[in-house]
Amino acid sequence: MQRKAYVPGIAALLAALLAGCTGGSGSKGTSADPKPGDISVNTPAAQPGKYRTLPEACAAVSHDILDSLLPGIREITDQDRRDTAYEGQATLTYDTDRRVGCGWKVESTDATDHLSVDFERVVSYDNAVSDDSRAQDIYATEETAANLPEASASATPSGSGSTTATPSATPSTSTSSSASSSASSTSSASASTSAGPSETPADLQPRKLSGLGDEAFLNDKLNSGSSTAQQRTVTVVFRTSNVIVRIEYAEQPAASTGTPDSKEMQDKARNLAHKLVDRFNG
Repeated sequence: MQRKAYVPGIAALLAALLAGCTGGSGSKGTSADPKPGDISVNTPAAQPGKYRTLPEACAAVSHDILDSLLPGIREITDQDRRDTAYEGQATLTYDTDRRVGCGWKVESTDATDHLSVDFERVVSYDNAVSDDSRAQDIYATEETAANLPEASASATPSGSGSTTATPSATPSTSTSSSASSSASSTSSASASTSAGPSETPADLQPRKLSGLGDEAFLNDKLNSGSSTAQQRTVTVVFRTSNVIVRIEYAEQPAASTGTPDSKEMQDKARNLAHKLVDRFNG
C-alpha cells in the first residue's frame, strides 16, 4: 500500500518540475531588452547625399572662362601649346569618386595667372549622420579657418544728439568745430590716398556669399610674391548638397609696381563658381 501511494507522488513532482522549466524558458526568451545606447534595426539610416559621382575637373571649365581668367592663353601662337594650356594638369588623387581637381598656370605679357578647381564629394560612414550634414561640418571648418571679418555695424548718424547736448554753442565754437572737422576730413582723405590699394572697400572684403549653392564664402589676399610685385589670390568655396567646390585664382603682375585689381578678379572667380553650380544642377 505504501509503494502504490509513493509512485503517484513522484509522478506529480516530475510534472511540476517540467512545468516550471517550460515556463522559465518561455519568460527568458521574451524578456531580452536592447542594451542602452544600442542602435536597433528600427532606427532609420541617415539619407545619402544627392551626388554619387564627380565631374571631370579639367573639363569642367570652358575655354571661354579660361580665356577670361588666363588671358595668356590667347597669346600662345602655337596651336599644340595652346591646346595643352587649355587641358590643364589633373590633381593627383587616390579616389576619383571622392575627390578630383585640376590646375592651370599661364604667363602673359602683363602677368602670370594661376587657376585651380577642386571637387570633394563627402560621404558619411556614420548611419546617424547624413552625407549633407557631414559636408556642412567640413564646410563650416573651412569658413572658420578663413577668418572672415565681422560685418561692419551700421554707422550712427552724425550729429544725432550732439546738437541737443550743446544747445548754447556760440558761433565761434561752431566755426572752430567746423574748421577742426574740415582739417580732420582732409587728414583722413590724405591718409586714405596714401594707403592706396590696402584700403579695401567693404563690398570687396572677404565675406559670405549668397545665391551660390547652399552656402559659400569668398576670400581675397594680397601678398608679396617672389619679386616686389603683389600677388593677389581670390578663393571661392561653396557647398551644394554633399559636394564642396574650391576655386583658387591668383595673379602676379609682370611689373614690379603692379597690383592685381581686386574687383576684376573677384568677379571672374564668382562667375566661374556660378557656372560650376549650374553644371551640378543641370
